[in-house]
Amino acid sequence: MKRKVLATILTVAVGAWVLSGCGDNKQEEPRTKETQKEAAPAEEEEKAEEAKSEPTDIYVFIAASLKNTMEEIKTAYEKEHENINIIYNADSSGTLQKQIEEGAQCDIFFSAATKQMDALHEEGLIEEGSAKNFLENKLVLIKPAGGETKVTGFDTVTEASSLALAGEDVPVGQYARELFTNLGNLDQVMAMEINEGANVTAVLTAVAEGSNEVGVVYKTDAASMPDDVEIICEAGADQVDPAVYPIGLVKDEQADEDEKAAAKEFLDYLTTDGTVMSSFQSAGFTPYSE
Repeated sequence: MKRKVLATILTVAVGAWVLSGCGDNKQEEPRTKETQKEAAPAEEEEKAEEAKSEPTDIYVFIAASLKNTMEEIKTAYEKEHENINIIYNADSSGTLQKQIEEGAQCDIFFSAATKQMDALHEEGLIEEGSAKNFLENKLVLIKPAGGETKVTGFDTVTEASSLALAGEDVPVGQYARELFTNLGNLDQVMAMEINEGANVTAVLTAVAEGSNEVGVVYKTDAASMPDDVEIICEAGADQVDPAVYPIGLVKDEQADEDEKAAAKEFLDYLTTDGTVMSSFQSAGFTPYSE
């Protein structure tokens, strides 16, 4: 009899334990509309915090001759703006123009000639009112450091065995051809043995390595490699106009509002901060003058 009573008690206890969800383990209640509403603000706040922690990218297309100085500026700017990541694309202005036209993501275009900036503006790819002429540079004729040459100036360049010259779609190459046209010796120059560079950096490298007897680059490029190249002469204002460097905002359809604001802030910094202009002047650039 006692065994029957004990069995009955155990059966009732086990049944109660099963119905209660196996002891202390509680089944998670499904999220109702009300609990989802309560969780939403917290989730949105968490996502916002994650977004803040991710750096904002600024895509800046720069003429190859600007690269050294712009790298210095990037280091200083990112140090003061820890949530900004500046991404440079340095090449000839003509190549950069084509990339922008083909839809490459770009926030700021810093060209070595007005031709490319004007073309993009006419195509509606530059933010209205953002472009301005900012810097000037000069053409120089160079030779390898310690190299021998009979060339004494742009008018005697044909006495060299070979010439490093940027392509005609590259601003420095365009300025050089304009200079030789003004001197009246373009045909003779183009009949020389020419090593045509894709950009000014390629021309500078060719002369520095001794691949060519002379070459035409910007004054700032020659100044960046004083141990490797020597300046034979500098083009005068009566020979060719100085190279003009415009800068402006590109209509970046891939950028969100925060990225566009960051790009504008960086552009304002480049064009108004005194330390930036000092860096450019130290490299050999001069402020644009009308």
